Amino acid sequence: MNKLVASAAEAIADIPDGAVLMSGGFGLCGNPENLILALRDKGVRDLTIISNNCGTDDCGLGVLLKQGQVKKMVSSYVGENKTFERLFLSGELEVELNPQGTLAERIRAGGAGIPAFFTPTGYGTQVAEGKETREIGGRPCVLETALTADYTILRAWKGDTHGNLVFRYTAQNFSPMMAAAGRITIAEVEELVEPGELDPNHVHTPGIYVQRVIVGARYEKWIERRTVRPRQEV
Repeated sequence: MNKLVASAAEAIADIPDGAVLMSGGFGLCGNPENLILALRDKGVRDLTIISNNCGTDDCGLGVLLKQGQVKKMVSSYVGENKTFERLFLSGELEVELNPQGTLAERIRAGGAGIPAFFTPTGYGTQVAEGKETREIGGRPCVLETALTADYTILRAWKGDTHGNLVFRYTAQNFSPMMAAAGRITIAEVEELVEPGELDPNHVHTPGIYVQRVIVGARYEKWIERRTVRPRQEV
């Protein structure tokens, strides 16, 4: 089945206001840049976004946050975005923070059809407030619920027209799990190939989890925080 869509705008055209959205990538690495910009241009609002972080003020998902299109973030790290800080402290943005491993497992569980699981991570902290706890194997654990989404947007290194995807290095984090946890998964690929060209042993996400594919363009290699070593006096 050919899942290729002509443009990012067409691929996200049916995403409505109030949708729950998963977005792959890690920091500014592996962000679905074309799909994010298409969402910005569409002006969809009141989004709940599940992602490791929310980019920076001007890059990645931070573009949507800056435009006031995000109602809630479910994340594990948010430290590089001043807009995020301002909106959270003013009460304009709802935030659900998770330990990073817990976030990954909640997404994986959602894709696997597991409604909830117990983990020792977070017990005795604010993360556990209001949640069921139980001792298992002599360790106190917290009940965490699975995460799913109406739509998942991803960026892959290579993909074919059937939706089989290969991610590259850090960009693989979260993305394969999110592909399984989204009701409709939309992938933008840096390089599109024909079915049969990808080695099946190297496919990270089988096409059964992907409903739409676009070819991305104009990618930038952003640096979240530039640090340089002080010049030594000779």
